[in-house]
Amino acid sequence: MAQAEIYDDLIAKLDNQRLPAHIAIIMDGNGRWATARHLPRNAGHRAGAEALRRSVELCREIGISILTVYAFSTENWQRPNEEVGFLMRLFIQYLNNEVALMNEQNIRLGFLGDKSGLSRPVQEALDQAQEATAHNGKMLLNIAVNYGGRDEILRAVRSTAEAVKEKRISPKDIDEAVFAACLDTAGQADPDLLIRPSGEMRISNFLLWQSAYTELYFSDLLWPDFGKRDLLTAILEYQGRQRRFGKTEEQLAKE
Repeated sequence: MAQAEIYDDLIAKLDNQRLPAHIAIIMDGNGRWATARHLPRNAGHRAGAEALRRSVELCREIGISILTVYAFSTENWQRPNEEVGFLMRLFIQYLNNEVALMNEQNIRLGFLGDKSGLSRPVQEALDQAQEATAHNGKMLLNIAVNYGGRDEILRAVRSTAEAVKEKRISPKDIDEAVFAACLDTAGQADPDLLIRPSGEMRISNFLLWQSAYTELYFSDLLWPDFGKRDLLTAILEYQGRQRRFGKTEEQLAKE
């Protein structure tokens, strides 16, 4: 079967009534992809940016409301300075190059992470891209940079504590909704499906609070090789699962 036929066959199998509203992806394996091809690691990161473009295109095409991608973690600062510098420059380049396409395709850019830890040029590029796409409403693309799930939770705790200190809320008012409103994803649905390529089977400090009931999908493919067909395969597997959220199968059947 030709590649185009395989793609069309997967599209035809999708249940459009049961699409995940929010997909999260840990974009992992760029360096290993490059090393396996005897290329510098930076070549893998560029290939990873192309893989992101493919995933964004597919999500918009089939009607996914939110796509959140893990681009640079709070732990990634430990990598060699040269690689970190390249990743920051690539991030700026991606933002500058993609804004026009995001506007054309009605995609809004969101950001997860501690912006204060980023350099001024990165912050400026991010602010400009967010402002330029703020009016778009077809899809939200969240990019997590200088992001860590534990760091996000700690920042939300500090914000909540400050609200209590300033007597804007009382401790007894704090519930899951109040706390979630202090997270980077405030106002957004939790991810339905979290995808991790590269053969690793962990979530690596990504969306810890939000992923309490998220369906996990792992792939042995390295991120630059993860194409539209692979994303469709992940979504189809998601659609074959039963999400119970603590209830029994009998309760779900009655509902």
